[in-house]
Amino acid sequence: MFAAKEALQAFTKNARTASPMYRAALRPAARGALSTNATSQVPSSVVNWNSEPCPNTFSTQFVRGFATAAPMGTVSRPLEKLDMATVGKIQAELGQVDTNEDGRLDADELSELLKKHHSEFTNEEIMEARDMFYAGRAGGSISFADFIEVLDKIAAENKLDHPILNGSCSAEYIYRKNHHYTNEELQIELTHVPPQNMRDKLAYNAVKAVRGGFDMATGWQSKGITKDMVMQRVIFLETIAAVPGFVAAIVRHFKSLRRMERDGGLLQLFLEEANNERMHLLSFIKMKNPGKLFRGAVIVSQFGFGTAFLTSYAISPKFCHRFVGYVEEEACSTYTKIIDAIEKAPEGSELAEWRTEKAPSIAVGYWELGEHGTVLDLMYAVRADEAEHRDVNHVATELKLGQTNPYNDPEMKLSIALRKYVQDVMSRDDDTKVTATA
Repeated sequence: MFAAKEALQAFTKNARTASPMYRAALRPAARGALSTNATSQVPSSVVNWNSEPCPNTFSTQFVRGFATAAPMGTVSRPLEKLDMATVGKIQAELGQVDTNEDGRLDADELSELLKKHHSEFTNEEIMEARDMFYAGRAGGSISFADFIEVLDKIAAENKLDHPILNGSCSAEYIYRKNHHYTNEELQIELTHVPPQNMRDKLAYNAVKAVRGGFDMATGWQSKGITKDMVMQRVIFLETIAAVPGFVAAIVRHFKSLRRMERDGGLLQLFLEEANNERMHLLSFIKMKNPGKLFRGAVIVSQFGFGTAFLTSYAISPKFCHRFVGYVEEEACSTYTKIIDAIEKAPEGSELAEWRTEKAPSIAVGYWELGEHGTVLDLMYAVRADEAEHRDVNHVATELKLGQTNPYNDPEMKLSIALRKYVQDVMSRDDDTKVTATA
């Protein structure tokens, strides 16, 4: 999961352009030659990795100092990055998962291949890669030669001449989000996207104005934070924060129906965002039950904000996503202050209790906080969510019509998974070489 997040963070670094490493990773094109570095020890001979190869069995051939890989009966293509030791290991693993012995890799066999490197993948990541492969190849398969060609291009971080997927339709219905964060992922950096035009400036100033009114309504202060102040603020915040994602999903849903075209995977993303904010609320109300006056204020605010946001989104989705991006920047700042206040609270104070107080069970289950997950752990997880919403909405502002959601681009995500796979194979080769030398 963290590798995928690294790629997406590269995409959102300036919220303007995607990382070439990932956006240019997979592009449709004619099949071309595939090449890799030669080694001085290469003999001028042919080596078969299977003692009794069938017509489709992958073979390795050495031609003019280049290590080449090709299925029998086809033209050999030099590899650029993978050496023969790595190719041999990949070939051996492909042979082990080739249940129907056809020399081709299908979705279920890809799943078994990734399971051999279980230390690099979660079960969810393996299942997602399997489903994206199945959808992208319309239930079909890819030859071992073409698969190794793809791995070589990925290892060399080059543009793929032959895509592993034949489309990105799975972005319309496959979206899995694991809310269990690593310690490294929980260390959120406070970032800001400077306004670039009049629309951005209007959104930024609107957020600042709303922030001032919200601070007054919730009694928020930069100093002297108390438990009651925190609960009052975050509960009210989350009742409103769940509105934009759902509004965006509704509008995009009707647009997709009306135009009879794909959405590009954003609809699923915004539904997840809305539900994620709702889970924040359901966790916090287990810690404090709001009174009738508070609930009445929520109803009025939700109706007013929901109506205004729906109208605004119908007019200018880009303005709304920039607005939400700035709102989430403020949310990250708020949760950072809460976390700092808890960690720096003197022993015996009420905020210090949250360092050891167990988080609500619904939060423990949703974020996988562990048996001893605390309220402080919950605050870290919520902040990580808000940081993702921040980046998602800033990126959504820049997406062009017809562009696939970069946070759920099947080609990019599968490329990331295969990069992890081939890097793990190559690292094992390096370990073997070091051991042999020793």
